[in-house]
Amino acid sequence: MEVLRRSSVFAAEVLDVFDRSLTEKELVSQSRALCKDYILSRLNQNGLGWSKTELNLSASNAALAEVSLVLLCLGDELECIQPSLYRNVARQLNISVAMENMVSDAFIGVATEIFSTGITWGKVVSMYAVAGALAVDCVRQGHPTTVHIIVDSLGQFVRKFLVPWLKRRGGWAEITKCVVKKELSPDHHWLSSIVVSLKYLLTTMYVYIMKEL
Repeated sequence: MEVLRRSSVFAAEVLDVFDRSLTEKELVSQSRALCKDYILSRLNQNGLGWSKTELNLSASNAALAEVSLVLLCLGDELECIQPSLYRNVARQLNISVAMENMVSDAFIGVATEIFSTGITWGKVVSMYAVAGALAVDCVRQGHPTTVHIIVDSLGQFVRKFLVPWLKRRGGWAEITKCVVKKELSPDHHWLSSIVVSLKYLLTTMYVYIMKEL
């Protein structure tokens, strides 16, 4: 009987490990790590040649490698649909990247508008694309330390608004299901609606930001 009891306890402990939902702290930490990966990719993609060491960005968890890759691939596709939307974002928002508070307020404002009508993985990718574009502007204009403000702002936004949604989906792993193998035209792609909802946003967000200052 004692053996059976111990076996039952062990089985329950194992099941608890696998069934345990991610905590808010874990989801925010993962979101920040993915943001760092996304930003580093965009900096290198734009020929800025920065490394995690130069930007003082810690390495992301190896367990997030697949999620990070999928997020980057989806970001590439989204940015290809309408590249001008994710370039020179600071100029589109009419903000100075030298002012950290302004960059933070701008990012939070844009993220709020992106998710104003609901949460989807497409909108999550769009938020990361904006973060990456803003980071490129910051480094290109000689303010690399502001990159950390963007990462912190994204983490803050995730904590306030996206954690419950992420929990219901079992965490970040679900985004890997968004990958499709066949080619889809922009007119029928699941990301196309994000472009429609965002393309008018960046040129008007500076009004909202100035009101909040």
